[in-house]
Amino acid sequence: MSEIETRLENGVLTVTLNRPDKKNAITQAMYAALAEAAERARTDDAVRVLLFRAEGDSFSAGNDIGDFIALGSQGQGPTDMPVFRFLKALADLDRPVVAAVKGRAVGIGLTLLLHCDLVVVAEDALLSVPFVNLALAPEAASSLLLPLTLGHQRAFELFALGQPLDGRTAHAWGLANRCVPADQVEAAAADLAAQVAARAPNSIRKTKALMRDAEALWAIMQREGEAFGGQMKSPEAMEAFMAFTQKRAPDFSKAG
Repeated sequence: MSEIETRLENGVLTVTLNRPDKKNAITQAMYAALAEAAERARTDDAVRVLLFRAEGDSFSAGNDIGDFIALGSQGQGPTDMPVFRFLKALADLDRPVVAAVKGRAVGIGLTLLLHCDLVVVAEDALLSVPFVNLALAPEAASSLLLPLTLGHQRAFELFALGQPLDGRTAHAWGLANRCVPADQVEAAAADLAAQVAARAPNSIRKTKALMRDAEALWAIMQREGEAFGGQMKSPEAMEAFMAFTQKRAPDFSKAG
C-alpha cells in the first residue's frame, strides 16, 4: 500500500497521507509523491479541487527526522530535496485546496495549511511548528504567511516556543474555516470540497491567483531554505537531533 494515495472523483483530487504507524511523518519519497499530486492538480483540467487528508489519528507528525538526518549527513541541502519540489508546486498551485485535520499537525503538517483555502480542523487537534525546538528555521513560506494570518506576536510565540495550538484556538485565530468534532472532520471537508468543485472553475482559479503572489511565495521559500540549510549543519541542530533520538531535552546553554 502506498504511503501517499490519490483518488479523483467528481473533480476532487483527494490526497491521503497513509503512514499511520508513523503518525504520517513525511519522508522525501512521500514529498516526491505529494509534489506529483500538486503538479497534477495544476495541469489536469479534470481536477477542480485538491483535498488533503490522512489515515490514522494524526494529520502529520511533520518531517521524518531519521530520513531528514540521513539526507543531511550526505551533504544534501533542503533545496536539493523533493520537499522543495512540493513547496514550489504549492506556491504555483491555482486550484483551491481543502484540508481535513485530525490529531497532530506538526511542522509541515501546520505550514501546509497556510497554502490551503479551506481548512476543517478537529476540536481536539493539536497544531505546532517546533522548528526552533529542533534548532531549525521556518519553511513553506510560513515566516511570511503565519504572521499574516495570526499577527506577529502569536506567530512568533508559535515559532519560538513550539507549543501546540488546539483546534478551537486555531479556528478562533483564523487558521481554520471550520472546527468540528473529530468524527465530523472528514465529512465537513468533503462537503466543502464538493461545493467548491461545483463552482465555475476558471473563476475560482483566477480568484485564487489574484489572492496570492506565487513569485513572492517562492522567493521567501528559497530564502527560508538557505536559513534552514545553514541551521541543519549547525552545532545547535546536531544537539537538537541527538537529543531527539535520545529522547531528552536539548541543551543549548553553550550555543552562541
